[in-house]
Amino acid sequence: QVRLVESGGGLVQAGGSLRLSCAASGNIFSINDMGWYRQAPGKQRELVATITNGGSTNYADSVKGRFTISRDNAKNTVYLEMNSLKPEDTAVYYCKAVSVLGYWGQGTQVTVSS
Repeated sequence: QVRLVESGGGLVQAGGSLRLSCAASGNIFSINDMGWYRQAPGKQRELVATITNGGSTNYADSVKGRFTISRDNAKNTVYLEMNSLKPEDTAVYYCKAVSVLGYWGQGTQVTVSS
């Protein structure tokens, strides 16, 4: 079992920045990829960014150049640095860890005002 706890969400004006954190505990040695996903009201959950154990990253086109995913394996934590935020980035952001199974955090709300 893997437990994920997200933090760092909040309300920010357009053009602002936020940094999300996701701390993993439990069977962390089984974790391979980690990632951030988001779900806006009335929409499906979508991929934001992923990072492998080796540090390779992948981003949704909508966030490329604005968001940066990083991982501190010593702290069992993955981060999402979000810059130049737009109102359309408003969503609940979820952390995911992939081992044999996929594990999700509880989500953290990000609201960007125009």
